[in-house]
Amino acid sequence: MRVVIQRVQEASVAVDGRVCGEIGRGLLVLAGFEEADSEADLDWMAGKLVRLRLFADEAGVMNRSVQESGGEILAVSQFTLYASVKKGNRPSWSRAARGDVSQPLFARFVERLSAELGRPVPTGVFGADMQVSLINDGPVTISIDSRAPE
Repeated sequence: MRVVIQRVQEASVAVDGRVCGEIGRGLLVLAGFEEADSEADLDWMAGKLVRLRLFADEAGVMNRSVQESGGEILAVSQFTLYASVKKGNRPSWSRAARGDVSQPLFARFVERLSAELGRPVPTGVFGADMQVSLINDGPVTISIDSRAPE
Protein backbone atom coordinates (compact mmCIF):
# COMPACT_ATOMS: atom_id res chain seq x y z
CA MET A 1 0.00 0.00 0.00
CA ARG A 2 1.22 3.43 -0.89
CA VAL A 3 -0.04 6.81 0.20
CA VAL A 4 0.85 10.40 -0.49
CA ILE A 5 -0.30 12.68 2.27
CA GLN A 6 -0.51 16.43 2.21
CA ARG A 7 -1.11 18.63 5.21
CA VAL A 8 -3.86 20.99 4.10
CA GLN A 9 -5.71 24.06 5.25
CA GLU A 10 -8.66 22.68 3.29
CA ALA A 11 -9.33 20.07 0.61
CA SER A 12 -12.22 18.76 -1.43
CA VAL A 13 -12.94 16.18 -4.09
CA ALA A 14 -15.61 16.56 -6.77
CA VAL A 15 -17.14 14.29 -9.40
CA ASP A 16 -19.06 15.80 -12.33
CA GLY A 17 -18.82 19.23 -10.71
CA ARG A 18 -20.40 18.11 -7.41
CA VAL A 19 -18.36 18.03 -4.21
CA CYS A 20 -18.57 14.55 -2.65
CA GLY A 21 -16.02 15.00 0.13
CA GLU A 22 -14.38 17.96 1.82
CA ILE A 23 -12.44 18.87 4.93
CA GLY A 24 -10.98 21.87 6.68
CA ARG A 25 -7.54 21.67 8.33
CA GLY A 26 -6.08 18.18 8.22
CA LEU A 27 -4.63 15.60 5.85
CA LEU A 28 -5.44 14.77 2.25
CA VAL A 29 -4.60 11.09 1.77
CA LEU A 30 -4.13 9.70 -1.74
CA ALA A 31 -4.12 5.88 -1.41
CA GLY A 32 -3.06 3.17 -3.85
CA PHE A 33 -3.11 -0.60 -3.45
CA GLU A 34 -1.41 -3.63 -4.94
CA GLU A 35 -2.71 -7.20 -5.08
CA ALA A 36 -0.50 -8.37 -2.20
CA ASP A 37 -1.77 -5.81 0.30
CA SER A 38 -3.18 -7.33 3.47
CA GLU A 39 -5.21 -6.34 6.50
CA ALA A 40 -1.89 -5.76 8.28
CA ASP A 41 -0.95 -3.13 5.67
CA LEU A 42 -4.27 -1.36 6.20
CA ASP A 43 -3.95 -1.42 9.99
CA TRP A 44 -0.34 -0.22 9.98
CA MET A 45 -1.03 2.61 7.52
CA ALA A 46 -4.19 3.85 9.27
CA GLY A 47 -2.41 3.91 12.63
CA LYS A 48 0.64 5.64 11.17
CA LEU A 49 -1.39 8.36 9.45
CA VAL A 50 -3.51 9.21 12.48
CA ARG A 51 -0.48 9.39 14.80
CA LEU A 52 2.09 11.00 12.46
CA ARG A 53 3.18 14.28 14.04
CA LEU A 54 2.78 16.85 11.28
CA PHE A 55 0.95 19.68 13.07
CA ALA A 56 2.50 22.48 15.11
CA ASP A 57 2.46 22.61 18.89
CA GLU A 58 2.52 25.85 20.94
CA ALA A 59 6.20 26.33 20.08
CA GLY A 60 5.55 26.00 16.33
CA VAL A 61 7.24 22.58 16.14
CA MET A 62 5.61 19.75 14.16
CA ASN A 63 4.82 17.74 17.25
CA ARG A 64 1.07 17.02 17.08
CA SER A 65 -0.85 14.42 15.13
CA VAL A 66 -3.96 15.08 13.08
CA GLN A 67 -5.89 13.46 15.91
CA GLU A 68 -4.29 15.60 18.65
CA SER A 69 -4.77 18.78 16.63
CA GLY A 70 -8.45 18.08 15.95
CA GLY A 71 -7.84 17.88 12.21
CA GLU A 72 -9.74 15.94 9.59
CA ILE A 73 -8.78 13.40 6.91
CA LEU A 74 -10.00 13.23 3.31
CA ALA A 75 -9.18 9.93 1.58
CA VAL A 76 -9.01 9.53 -2.21
CA SER A 77 -8.20 6.29 -4.05
CA GLN A 78 -5.40 6.68 -6.61
CA PHE A 79 -4.08 3.65 -8.50
CA THR A 80 -1.52 5.84 -10.29
CA LEU A 81 0.68 5.73 -7.18
CA TYR A 82 1.85 2.36 -8.52
CA ALA A 83 3.00 3.75 -11.86
CA SER A 84 6.20 2.30 -13.23
CA VAL A 85 8.16 4.48 -15.62
CA LYS A 86 11.15 2.16 -15.97
CA LYS A 87 10.62 1.47 -19.66
CA GLY A 88 9.64 4.00 -22.27
CA ASN A 89 7.54 7.08 -21.64
CA ARG A 90 4.14 5.55 -21.01
CA PRO A 91 3.60 4.55 -17.37
CA SER A 92 2.69 0.96 -16.60
CA TRP A 93 0.04 0.25 -13.97
CA SER A 94 0.73 -3.48 -13.73
CA ARG A 95 1.54 -3.37 -9.99
CA ALA A 96 -1.71 -1.60 -9.10
CA ALA A 97 -4.44 -3.88 -7.80
CA ARG A 98 -7.44 -4.43 -10.06
CA GLY A 99 -10.61 -2.57 -9.08
CA ASP A 100 -12.30 -5.68 -7.69
CA VAL A 101 -9.38 -6.04 -5.26
CA SER A 102 -8.57 -2.41 -4.52
CA GLN A 103 -12.14 -1.16 -3.99
CA PRO A 104 -12.77 -3.35 -0.91
CA LEU A 105 -9.24 -2.61 0.34
CA PHE A 106 -9.92 1.12 0.07
CA ALA A 107 -13.28 0.76 1.86
CA ARG A 108 -11.70 -1.18 4.74
CA PHE A 109 -8.82 1.32 4.90
CA VAL A 110 -11.30 4.20 5.26
CA GLU A 111 -13.15 2.27 7.99
CA ARG A 112 -9.88 1.85 9.88
CA LEU A 113 -8.94 5.51 9.43
CA SER A 114 -12.35 6.54 10.77
CA ALA A 115 -12.02 4.23 13.77
CA GLU A 116 -8.49 5.46 14.57
CA LEU A 117 -9.46 9.13 14.11
CA GLY A 118 -12.71 8.76 16.01
CA ARG A 119 -14.91 10.38 13.36
CA PRO A 120 -16.00 9.80 9.74
CA VAL A 121 -13.46 10.18 6.94
CA PRO A 122 -14.95 11.63 3.74
CA THR A 123 -13.83 10.17 0.41
CA GLY A 124 -14.04 10.62 -3.31
CA VAL A 125 -15.92 8.16 -5.53
CA PHE A 126 -13.92 5.01 -6.25
CA GLY A 127 -13.04 4.67 -9.94
CA ALA A 128 -14.55 8.02 -10.93
CA ASP A 129 -12.82 10.87 -12.73
CA MET A 130 -12.26 13.10 -9.70
CA GLN A 131 -11.10 16.67 -9.33
CA VAL A 132 -9.17 17.23 -6.13
CA SER A 133 -8.70 20.76 -4.80
CA LEU A 134 -6.50 21.68 -1.88
CA ILE A 135 -4.54 24.35 -0.15
CA ASN A 136 -1.33 22.63 0.92
CA ASP A 137 -0.18 23.88 4.30
CA GLY A 138 3.56 24.34 4.59
CA PRO A 139 3.86 22.76 2.08
CA VAL A 140 4.05 19.39 3.80
CA THR A 141 3.87 16.37 1.49
CA ILE A 142 5.01 12.85 2.44
CA SER A 143 4.88 9.51 0.64
CA ILE A 144 4.70 6.25 2.61
CA ASP A 145 4.87 2.66 1.42
CA SER A 146 3.72 -0.04 3.83
CA ARG A 147 6.22 -2.48 2.28
CA ALA A 148 9.18 -0.12 2.62
CA PRO A 149 8.62 2.14 5.63
CA GLU A 150 11.39 4.72 6.00
